[in-house]
Order: sequence, then structure tokens, then C-alpha cells
Amino acid sequence: MERFFKSAEKRKIAYFSMEIGLFSDMPTYSGGLGVLAGDTIKAAADLSVPIVGVTLIYEQGYFTQKINDQGEQIEIPNNWRKEDFLEPQDAQVIVLIEGREVRVRCWKRTYKGVKEYEVPILFLDTNVPGNSEYDKTLTSHLYGGDIKYRFCQEMVLGIGGMRMLKALGFNEIKKFHMNEGHASLLTIELLKENDYHNLDEIRKKCVFTTHTPVPAGHDRFDVDLVRQLMPDFPFNIQELQDAEKKINMTLIGLYFSNYINGVAKKHMEISQEMFPNYPIHSITNGVHSATWVCDEFEELFDKHIPEWRHDSFSLRYAAGIPAEEIMKTHSKAKKALLDEINKKYGVDFDADTLTIGFARRATAYKRLDLLFRDIEKLKAIAAKGKLQIIYGGKAHARDFAGKDLIKKVISLKNSLGPNIKFIYLENYDMTLARKLVAGVDVWLNTPMRPREASGTSGMKAAHNGVPNFSILDGWWIEGCIEGVTGWAIGALTVIGDETKQDDEDARSLYDKLERVIIPTYYNDKEAYAEIMKSEIVINASFFNTHRMVSQYVLKAYFH
Repeated sequence: MERFFKSAEKRKIAYFSMEIGLFSDMPTYSGGLGVLAGDTIKAAADLSVPIVGVTLIYEQGYFTQKINDQGEQIEIPNNWRKEDFLEPQDAQVIVLIEGREVRVRCWKRTYKGVKEYEVPILFLDTNVPGNSEYDKTLTSHLYGGDIKYRFCQEMVLGIGGMRMLKALGFNEIKKFHMNEGHASLLTIELLKENDYHNLDEIRKKCVFTTHTPVPAGHDRFDVDLVRQLMPDFPFNIQELQDAEKKINMTLIGLYFSNYINGVAKKHMEISQEMFPNYPIHSITNGVHSATWVCDEFEELFDKHIPEWRHDSFSLRYAAGIPAEEIMKTHSKAKKALLDEINKKYGVDFDADTLTIGFARRATAYKRLDLLFRDIEKLKAIAAKGKLQIIYGGKAHARDFAGKDLIKKVISLKNSLGPNIKFIYLENYDMTLARKLVAGVDVWLNTPMRPREASGTSGMKAAHNGVPNFSILDGWWIEGCIEGVTGWAIGALTVIGDETKQDDEDARSLYDKLERVIIPTYYNDKEAYAEIMKSEIVINASFFNTHRMVSQYVLKAYFH
């Protein structure tokens, strides 16, 4: 404990996130936001950035996904043992919720970077003796419960997190980074500490990152509910309420922050249109290279670029790796993936067939079914070059449209004909993701633009030399060099009518798959290998969290 508190005194940045995903076996994340937060922590440890992470513990995790014979998603609680991963801390703090004293304790996990620098992550827990049965559950479920439950969780994260930092000796924090609006109530705690004065001083301490261009993705709460749960909220500050007079967590983060950023250049533009009263900057997301490079490419990089774990920028030196070595390494990764799938699911996917991967949160705007929009056309294309298609991803438990999409694409399996093999992998998690992004031949992404703030799965594929085939949205606008790092689906412009947009994007997808990707893969392996190399040299060397965290340090933390 002595060593921990000594390090606490030196921490300058507190990074708050509703979810932080470090490992698959510790299910404190649901998907992209949490994995990004975990990758950020890992990069900060690698770069010796004096940061501390703050999140909630989620004793029942997100959920384990099972898919039944009808293609229906079934959610099973994930009751993991926190004692196996985390160290309990002695401190407790109190958060007043609806007039009740809710006790909050803390568990700690330390992540050690490549140079042995340690970053602590604090996991807040309300399952404490003395709390009501309801309050004990506030840190049980990630994205569970109703709107009241969500606001209570955000009170625990923002207010409880601030108080826990002080209780554990983190007294020298200079910057508070809110990873999305869930943590915005920490600013109200800062406001109280300053007797509701010195707004400029509060803003100098706050950094806010917004992650969604979709209005529905921003947490909003009725004033009456907030008044019931948090009567001392500063209702007099009108800027914290949106046009519908709801308390808007994004507006809170924007109002109290001196530095605000979107997570890709296009997302910055969209966010600026959504929130014209605030200057919004851009720091494009990345992924933690050492986490997402598969075992086979680790061996290759260790041979040719021994410093790559310390310096993700050095992946550009993959330019000196012979293309045939990259292709051979990919073949090993592909074999490892297909062997596992064949064994687990009793299928017969083979290593010689062009294999397309698609895995992400199953929700409407991600358009899981775009590849299957015209089954007859897809079958005709596959007659010229066989296809294997691997899907994965969870739908939120209450996203019934997302669940229907999973069921829909699974139901199409028997209508694809003899030249197309299809499988939907259940319970997509970090472990499976690491194998999938490396083992497929093409990484597909088909969001309805401009709703993809950034996206990071394609960056993980790039780290393993897998070409991207994606809609021009989010990070891919910056990463796509046509025919060099992969291929674009559709144009930058948006038609407006969603049905027409779907039709146009599907036509582009089919045309490029038929005329470019299949012929290159089957008839020109050398050209395909060069594209794989370019993904590493150009995209992996830039779209990583070493670069991203360095930009936060320069632009936001110590500016």
C-alpha cells in the first residue's frame, strides 16, 4: 500500500470511463468504448504517463451471449470473481442519492507497461454492507436497469469517483478526462469544491471526449428525475439542459471543459455541427498494438522490428519485411482461426478460400445485413470465387432491432448456395476478436454514415496486415488509400434516403468484391501481399494508442 500511495501523489491525470476493458476474463466492458479505454490505459503505462483510471466494477459483467438454433440471442449473466483480478482497498466514500447515504468502496488493478511503469485503475463498488438492496446492485450490471438506474450509476462514477480519488491520496490531479458523457457529474463535484465559483479554473482541469454522432447516443434525463435523485444539481445553469429541457450529460461535459475532442476528423466536423457553441478538436482513436497483434505476427515483428512494443510508430519499418513473409505469417494466423472454428462449431472452413470477417455491436446503423442485400447477386459473385463469411457481435439486451438483425443474417445461411460458407460466432469478446481480426482475409465494415464516430476494429485488422473493405466513415476516411491499404465502399457523400443509400452502398460493395477483391486474392497473391504490408506500414504505425495518447498529452493534458 505504501508504494501505491507514493505513486498516487504523483498522478496528474484522472481518466474516467463508464467501462474499461483490459482482459476478456474481466468482463468490465461491452464493446468499443470500453476496449478503447483499456487500450488507452495500456498505452499510458507504456509511455509512463502519470494517469489513474476510474470506472465501475460490474459484478455480473455485461453478459455472456448464447445463440440458439433459431438464431436468437440469449443473455446469460457473467458472474466473474473480482477477487481473482482486483485488490480491495480500505477506503469508503459516501454519495447522497435520493437523500440516502450510499457507501462506495473500491478495488484496484495495476497495469504494468512495457517499461514496467504502473498505472492504477480504480473500480467502484456499491455492494457494501449497510447499503439498501437496490443500492448494492448499482454496480452490478453494465448498461442494465432503467433510466433511474443509469443516472444513479453515473452519480457513483462521477461523484463517487472524485471522492474516492481523494480518499486514496490522489491529491495532485491536474486534469480530469471524461471519456464520454457518463462521467460528467464529476464536474459538479468540482463546482461544489469551488463554492460554485471559478468556472475558468474548473474548465482548465477538464477534458471531454465525445464518441457518438448519433443524438440518441447522448444520455439525457428528465429534470424531475434528477431533482429527485440529486437535488443539489445546479439547475440554474441553463446550458446544461437541451432544447427539450432535459439534463444532457454531453452538454455538462462540454460546458465545463477547456479541451473537447471528437475521435476522428469527420467526427469532429459532425460534432461541431451538433454543438456549435463549443470549439471541438480532433484526436483520432487508435488501438494498443501489443494487445491486438496476434501471436504469429508478434513473432514476425520481433524478428524484424524488435522495438515495436515500445514504439508503435516503428511498425512503419514493416516496409522492409518481404511480402512473402507477411503472407506466410497471415496463413498461419488464418489456419489457427479456422482450426478453432471448425473444431468448436463442427464446420469445414478451409484455408484456401477468401474469408471475410465482420464483427461488431449488432445494432441497426451498423447494417449487419448489407452484404446480404441481394442474395442472388452475392451467389453469382461467389461462383467466380468462393467465399467464407464469419460474423460475430452482441446486441444490447434491450436492442430488439439488433437482435432481429442477428437472427436475420443467421437465417440466410441455407440460402447462400454451395459457394458461400457462413457462420455467426457467439460471445464475441477480446480473445476471439484478437484471433478474428488476424485470421480473416478481408475486414468488412458497413455503417450508415455519418454514424460511425471512429471505429477501431479495422485498426486491429490493419495491425495484422488484413485489408479493410469499408464505408468511408470514421477513421477509414483517414486510413483508406484505394487499392493500397484496402478498398472503400461507396462515396463520401450521403444520399439522404436510407433505402437508396443502402442500395447504392450494396451495389458498390458487390462491384468491388467481384471486380477487384476476388480477382486480386485468387489471381495475384503478390499484389494482395503488398496491400497487406501497406496496412501495417501506413495504418498500423499511425492508428495506435501510442500516437493517440501522445496527442492527448500534447494537446489536452499538459497544454
